[in-house]
Amino acid sequence: MSNTNNSNRLVVPGAREAMDKFKMEAANEVGVNLKQGYNGDLTSKQAGSVGGQMVKNVCPVRSASFRRESRTAQGHGITVRYAAGLTV
Repeated sequence: MSNTNNSNRLVVPGAREAMDKFKMEAANEVGVNLKQGYNGDLTSKQAGSVGGQMVKNVCPVRSASFRRESRTAQGHGITVRYAAGLTV
């Protein structure tokens, strides 16, 4: 018996249409001819490029690192890293 957590569910009403539109836009950006419904004739490379483009557009992450001197001990420092992501 499998005990998996399927997070591939859309919880917002009307999100399916928006996700389908987003998928079509991503397919156009990478030059894949995607049609409504079943797309079993796509190669794995084509399907992966569409999914990769979607992830690239949804989750851009920007990060910055710098060294900050300790405020309490002379000569000690700490590396601080900030990462920020944008979710659309």
